[in-house]
Amino acid sequence: MNASDRREPVIAHLLYLHGFRSSPQSMKAGKVADWMRRHRPDVQWWCPQLPPSPQEAIELVMNGIAGWPRERMAVIGSSLGGFYATVVAERTGCPAVLLNPAIEPARDLEKFIGETTAWHSDERFFFRSEFVDQLRALRPAQITHLQRYFAVIAKGDEVLDWREMSARYAGCRIKLLEGSDHALSDFDEHWPAIAVFLALTN
Repeated sequence: MNASDRREPVIAHLLYLHGFRSSPQSMKAGKVADWMRRHRPDVQWWCPQLPPSPQEAIELVMNGIAGWPRERMAVIGSSLGGFYATVVAERTGCPAVLLNPAIEPARDLEKFIGETTAWHSDERFFFRSEFVDQLRALRPAQITHLQRYFAVIAKGDEVLDWREMSARYAGCRIKLLEGSDHALSDFDEHWPAIAVFLALTN
């Protein structure tokens, strides 16, 4: 490869959005945060704790990235965070990496209406019926500019249907895993490809 063929890392801001009942303490968020600290400390990293309300979550995120240059930011989202990452990408035009992304969260999370608990703490919160309506309203009608998406999808996902995920992001770059699981316990194996896609490494 010639020097002229190498892409210079251009990402200056990276957003990570966790999944339902999750937090910045999740395994994948922690691994990415650690890698960014060690290898790309020049990149502003933000992984906010998202509120239960989808509308409030998106408002928090959009307000937080309001000053980020669209051409120099990217987003990673896991599960429900993958749904949110798609919303962000469609609104900003930035690249997005989706890790077993939720496709129909309004349908799938309806059964969680009521009091529930977070994974990484003893905190309890209420998932309200209006949150389902908010998810329905937030869902992008279609995926545009397919080249900006990279989806890592596990056939072994025990929560979401890999076929539905693959169909939603058909035409995008997809890394389809024969096994693995919803949490992507083998995340370390897939991070190098993600880092290259996001131009965090050459």
